[in-house]
Amino acid sequence: MDIKTYIEDMARKAKAASVELRSVKADAKNLALERIARAIDGNRAAVLEANAKDCENGLKSGFSSAVLDRLRLDGKRIDGIVRAVKEVAIQEDPVGEITGVRRPQGFVLEKVRIPLGVIVVIYESRPNVTVDAAVLCLKAGNAVILRGGSDAAECSAVLANLMREAVSAAGLPADSLQYVERKEHEGVSWLVKQTGLVDLVIPRGGESLIRRVVNEARVPVIKHYKGVCHLYVDDDVDIETALEVVHNAKVQRPTTCNALETLLVSGAVADRFLPMVQKKLAGVELRGCERTRKVLPEVKAAAEEDYYEEYLDMILTVRVVDNVEQAIAHIEKYGSSHTDGILSRNVQRVQRFVQMVDSAVVTVNASTRLSDGGVFGLGAEVGISTDKLHSRGPMGIRDLTSYKWVVRGNGDLRV
Repeated sequence: MDIKTYIEDMARKAKAASVELRSVKADAKNLALERIARAIDGNRAAVLEANAKDCENGLKSGFSSAVLDRLRLDGKRIDGIVRAVKEVAIQEDPVGEITGVRRPQGFVLEKVRIPLGVIVVIYESRPNVTVDAAVLCLKAGNAVILRGGSDAAECSAVLANLMREAVSAAGLPADSLQYVERKEHEGVSWLVKQTGLVDLVIPRGGESLIRRVVNEARVPVIKHYKGVCHLYVDDDVDIETALEVVHNAKVQRPTTCNALETLLVSGAVADRFLPMVQKKLAGVELRGCERTRKVLPEVKAAAEEDYYEEYLDMILTVRVVDNVEQAIAHIEKYGSSHTDGILSRNVQRVQRFVQMVDSAVVTVNASTRLSDGGVFGLGAEVGISTDKLHSRGPMGIRDLTSYKWVVRGNGDLRV
């Protein structure tokens, strides 16, 4: 079977499954998710064995330490995957939610939340996305087609098969969850062209993958190109708190899209703060502007392209600015509308920053690493959208639904 026929067949099966899912009750979906959690928890050895093969192949292929970190699973990360599934299972099902409005004419107008239908998720590296994307789509009543990257092929296939068996055992259509095991690059092209069958595509990965999906898609796409996250350290700031927040934002897990990439520091505190942050960030390569290098002359000079860079590594760009307005202007020019924050005790400057920074998530005296579906109480996330339509920020269950209007009357007419 050629790849075009293979993908079209999957899309047709997913469409048929999505029709069945429209009437599936919350209890049945929750049972499927509970079975998924048990299946993953009970088959850790198989998951870790497959992941070890992926990591070994990645090492042979010369993957960077950052990519290998995103790829690697261990007991703690599997604990996190299982916990996320359980958290999604216990969340309230948004499907069928009604807001009733009685109009003056007498009829009742209902806005009813419904599944989107068929969702395609295309992603790289992280095998946990295989699970997060699947359970969120299913809980929202959608059929899902997963297309993982070749770098995590072994582990993603094992996880997908475990979940598919669990879904079927729970009484849901088996084709509610499908995984594209074939790795031809043309597969992505055909997936994003399934108009009439696929309702939404969500790409997660590097900027090149996302731009390719956007350029080739004939169905709607929700995306974020990259996470160039900033923190601005104001002159009216608690220095010790700022040091801890910056350290967490950069070092806690630098390979994630919500990790800090550019630090902006008020010139009024630069002489004091920069040596302290350099010490705090031992092991992080700093790249600084001219004003930064006057305080830290040993730091590598930052090039213009560094300010646009999502390093996903132990590298941080540092720039000294005059004030909050200059920080806002920098973020406006170089930011990616993902997550940006301010560290300040000045209420007026904080409010100005929150008002003017047009990002999906804005943090105040808090780490950018908090920008996460699990932290936000969504259980997990299918992605972090930097779009404004149809969803923005960490995407949970409700973001994978739409709505329809239902008019209930008693012979009501338009006059």
